[in-house]
Amino acid sequence: MTAAVVSELGVPGTLRVGINLGNILLVTGRSRNGDPQGVAPDLAAAIAERLGVAVSYVTFDTPGEVADAVARDVWDIGLIAEEPKRAETIAFCDAYVEIEATYLVPADSPLRSIADVDRPGVRIAVSDRAAYDLYLSRTLKHAELRRAKGLAGAFELFKAEKLEALAGLVPALRENSGSLPGSRLLSGRYTSVRQAVGTKPANHALKSFVQQFIAEAKASGLIAGLIEKHGVTGKLQVAASA
Repeated sequence: MTAAVVSELGVPGTLRVGINLGNILLVTGRSRNGDPQGVAPDLAAAIAERLGVAVSYVTFDTPGEVADAVARDVWDIGLIAEEPKRAETIAFCDAYVEIEATYLVPADSPLRSIADVDRPGVRIAVSDRAAYDLYLSRTLKHAELRRAKGLAGAFELFKAEKLEALAGLVPALRENSGSLPGSRLLSGRYTSVRQAVGTKPANHALKSFVQQFIAEAKASGLIAGLIEKHGVTGKLQVAASA
């Protein structure tokens, strides 16, 4: 089994890992040599160790760039949120963590619930091609999405254009709210973003190996331990099995 998996790697003896630097919950820092640190990089390193190969991180600023790069054969596994549009070109394993998503609204907003947001005239700032952007693009009927690059860009757009709502992940929105007096998060969620490991669809052995590893990592407490190690307890949850 392991020999079949290793034979599918693009660079012999090395697991190339696509990492989204824009997710500040999964990538929380950098090592002295510049490698990303956090739950996602550590999980990838554990997969490489189990395979008996080296790990090499290929970093991107946004999840959309990670997804696009599958066509260029620059990574063997990519750690981004599973999403139907992305699944057209990426074979996703079961999610390892999940994060709730909701809206932040200004202090004087008449919006009181998530259902209130999808109305004509409501403009929503969102990080371009984030998993929740793709979800909202499919599901919103009336509200308008305004896109910016990354979480910070969406927050700046929200403030600069005085938009009615900011879409995002609950932990990040809580931080945004702290710098915007009177703003508040709407209770509940419109989706839960499930972070997963993806492979190229043709790499069946690698996909099967990673799928089994993720199941074991959740059952053994490895994922929970990484969440605690990197100080994101209460912000990330171990994903329920699909």
